[in-house]
Amino acid sequence: MPHHDHPTEQPPAAQQAAGEAGLSRRKLMRWSGVAGLGAASTALLPGMVHSAAAATPAPAIAAPSQTPSVMPGSFDPIRPPAVPLAVRSPYLSTWMPADNLAGTWPSFWNGRITAMTGIARIDGVPFLFLGAPNIVGTVLRGMAQRSLTVTATRSQYVFAGGGVELTLTFLSPVEPGDLRRQSMPLSYLTAEVRSADGSTHEVGLYFDISGEWAHGNSATRIRWSQEQVSGSGAALTALSFTPDAPGVLAENGDMASWGTVVWSATNRPGLTWQIGADTAVRPTLIAKGKLDNSADTNQPRAISDNWPVFAFHFDLGSVNKRTQSAVLSVGHVREPAVSYLGTQLPPLWRSYWSTWQDMVSFFHSDADVAQTRTAALDRRIEQEARAVGGNKYAALCVLSLRQAFAGTELVSRNGKPWAFLKEISSDGNVSTVDVTYPAMPVFIYADPQYLGLLLAPLLDYAERGGWPKTFAEHDLGSSYPNASGHNDGNEEDMPVEESANMLIMSAAYLARTDAATAKAFATGHYAILKQWADYLTANTLDPGNQNQTDDFTGWIAHSANLALKGILAIGAMSQIATAAGHTTDATAYLATAKDYASKWVSKAQDTSGDHLKLAYDRPGTWSLKYNGYPDSLLGLGLVPGAVAQEEGDWYLTQVNQYGIPMDVRHSYTKGDWEMWTAAWLKDHPVSDYLVGALYDFANTSPSRAPFTDWYDTVTNRQNGFQARPVVGGIFALLSLRK
Repeated sequence: MPHHDHPTEQPPAAQQAAGEAGLSRRKLMRWSGVAGLGAASTALLPGMVHSAAAATPAPAIAAPSQTPSVMPGSFDPIRPPAVPLAVRSPYLSTWMPADNLAGTWPSFWNGRITAMTGIARIDGVPFLFLGAPNIVGTVLRGMAQRSLTVTATRSQYVFAGGGVELTLTFLSPVEPGDLRRQSMPLSYLTAEVRSADGSTHEVGLYFDISGEWAHGNSATRIRWSQEQVSGSGAALTALSFTPDAPGVLAENGDMASWGTVVWSATNRPGLTWQIGADTAVRPTLIAKGKLDNSADTNQPRAISDNWPVFAFHFDLGSVNKRTQSAVLSVGHVREPAVSYLGTQLPPLWRSYWSTWQDMVSFFHSDADVAQTRTAALDRRIEQEARAVGGNKYAALCVLSLRQAFAGTELVSRNGKPWAFLKEISSDGNVSTVDVTYPAMPVFIYADPQYLGLLLAPLLDYAERGGWPKTFAEHDLGSSYPNASGHNDGNEEDMPVEESANMLIMSAAYLARTDAATAKAFATGHYAILKQWADYLTANTLDPGNQNQTDDFTGWIAHSANLALKGILAIGAMSQIATAAGHTTDATAYLATAKDYASKWVSKAQDTSGDHLKLAYDRPGTWSLKYNGYPDSLLGLGLVPGAVAQEEGDWYLTQVNQYGIPMDVRHSYTKGDWEMWTAAWLKDHPVSDYLVGALYDFANTSPSRAPFTDWYDTVTNRQNGFQARPVVGGIFALLSLRK
């Protein structure tokens, strides 16, 4: 009988909530976020059912060994709505949807359990610190969680129990400017133990993960292997497992239906391993204090058939004040990575290593340097974010970095690197332009060349892939990882939206790359960029009834915010033309942008005279003009300062406890757009308010899901969407830093 209370199926979409929000039918059908995830360690997600273990009592966790006077654990600098554990790619995305690491199963971003267990054996007594295992006949004591510290690249827990201190660090590196390291779909887990009471203790650390990491359906049969890996890097033991009948380039419940989960440990004295049923492996550790170095021969079998787990145990021996450590990694490797117009593309890491074994060996040998390198990035982001936006802004940035980059992955296309992005939790599209666009600030700040790699396939498709329309495409394919295009023209058209997004992102990239690269990019893509700019010239001053990025609010005609975006994009085209050496075009586009901006102010001004309207024909309305941010980012100066001041003053009259609504029609907002607005109005008091309100939402919301960008400013709850890369928009203030 299985001993972790697992669902038998993927949790259903939160369709009622999404429907009430006006989500488009197509997005509603694909939305798979789950609000309120993990609010209690024993709670089930909506629509879930217990497995056969439902008849078995919940895990028995004894009181911590510390006295009752000990204060509860602290959170620095924020209590995340869900804690990123292994968050590195669209398919390596495991989170802890609770404050405490023990008592709740980690889960994939959509709520499917990806079980991970951690048990410390201290002087023969087992203490639980990770996950929610139920081991028959065993009462697990619980280590006290002292603290959780979140940085841009790591989540670090500190525990105490049995006279020892355990520091557990989940590190998912982000590697600006280093494509080789950024391409590795791997994440570290390190454990450090020392005596906390001055005595010597015998300590062992046990970790396992379940077959659920391999597929979105627990009825899927998997097969596994164990091997010793050395290569040119570290010597390690690797436990790997994969679907027995992989569905190449297919998903199940947003998880990849193909590929291999790789769970590895750096070899050291006292390391043992075991693969088998959870009811066999965990009791072996409890009884023997070590594992059997054996693999269950009953394979392939269903993930839910006696729940195979993949376990390591580190016998650290006698532990005193000197720290003893263990290093593990988890990854998900897939070949091919994506399909582009019918051609399968390999992951970029294959350009550097011939096998995943070589890559993982390097990853482990790089562990110490990676710790140092990423710590420097953590400090840089924290310090620079604090300088421009204060402590709360810094906390939002560190919470967002891994999530933003993990929505993307690097591939090789004809020997050159490209980056693709998944529209996680909202539509599942490939490289959606209006998802890349709100995420843009994090790439502009952290790694501008990465933005260029994200733009490359979008431009290639419009130029050579068969896209039939004069305006820019919405995405490269309806379902990740298949960038099959829309050569029939049947897609979610957003003509002004996407054309303007592409021009603004291109100009932002050009401004932050070297002169030679900027000239080559501008001249090489000039024809298509000019085509989109000319479309905007004819259509953006007073947009017709069009869809736009906030499609859950519905189509809108005469949108003041959409018109502003298009006008600024024409100004961006002036900069692109300058980079390409087309000075006459540059002058003409800038003149058009200035003329349109003047007319826009008149058209958008409300009859009250104290703010701008939602749409030209809707007096008495208003909306966040987050599209003013590119005016600051590109230094265009097209929006008069008096207009910006007026808008900031108005927004302060519309505040709710947890933010400012997107517009007059709803109480919900989007955090990325709030931070774009805060950046545009960075010298106005509303900027500080927006930062503080978004922090308060993330820090206190009962919706325990990976950082959502769409939430209610009154109820403090997630409205929809989660784990999306658009949280890169939180870096808007930082992107203005010179």
